[in-house]
Amino acid sequence: MLLNSPGQPEAVLNSTNQFCMIYLFGSILLTAYLILAFKVLEKFKLGIFQSIVFNYITCTIVGSLMSGNFAVISANIKAPWFAWACFMGLLFVALFNLVGITTQKISAAVSAVSYKVSLIIPAICSIYLYNETLTFLQWLGIILALAAVILTCWPKVIKNNSKIVEPYLLVLLPAFLFFGSGIQDTLIKYTEQAFLNDTNKDAFLGCAFASASLIGSIALSVRLVRRQQVFNWKNILAGIAIGVPNYFSIWCLVKYLQVSPLPSSAIIPINNLGIVLCSVLAAWLIFKEKLSVKNAAGIALSLVAIFLMALGGLL
Repeated sequence: MLLNSPGQPEAVLNSTNQFCMIYLFGSILLTAYLILAFKVLEKFKLGIFQSIVFNYITCTIVGSLMSGNFAVISANIKAPWFAWACFMGLLFVALFNLVGITTQKISAAVSAVSYKVSLIIPAICSIYLYNETLTFLQWLGIILALAAVILTCWPKVIKNNSKIVEPYLLVLLPAFLFFGSGIQDTLIKYTEQAFLNDTNKDAFLGCAFASASLIGSIALSVRLVRRQQVFNWKNILAGIAIGVPNYFSIWCLVKYLQVSPLPSSAIIPINNLGIVLCSVLAAWLIFKEKLSVKNAAGIALSLVAIFLMALGGLL
């Protein structure tokens, strides 16, 4: 329903507009917080993997409390979406680890651009999967986005904890994050189109979080038994501090998609544009991250690219 429908009272329109902005800003700020949180983990010498595992356990608990039931118990394992939810859990753990490693090894700016400019991958795949068409501005945005990723992730000498980061990591980490995030978003969209509806969306998300919790817990247990890691109870607190915002960042985006009059082809780029901008500014102001001229140009180009994707989605 459009926000400017003739039959809607002005008070209802204003209220809906306010909720739209609250949900949008909530999604942007919470997601940017998640990226920057890994810089805090590095400062306090807390483990990425342990924190991420407890993060997904927290997400599962919060999601269960919000929905009023434990998704895994109530879910039908024979449902066609169940296997996809389990696979999403695996991707959640892998990609979130990659976000953390990229943020700590390189920078939050590079991590944010690689993570969020990947929206061009599901956009391109939608042409072949759903016979969708892209506007000229969207194609231009895709071309600029590719150039932006290359410039933002252009190798440079980086010292981290008095050690020089290997040049190949400066290329591979953002590349894996870019393609991995794009593939994950494409699979989520495919699952949503093929199997999900209003009655099972919450169950799907809950099972995906529960799967991430289970997979992460098993992997963490193996590492602890093999003494590849040492358990630190502070990682539980870090996981909670990440998990609650993680769940509500997704919750806010879903709510924004529900109440916004804009098409999803515009909503997602607008949301990602805000996340990249917020992450880069916060990393510069709070953590004093320094960027080369090429990296800065790449970030600026990524903002233009995402803006064109959003504008093209409105046409």
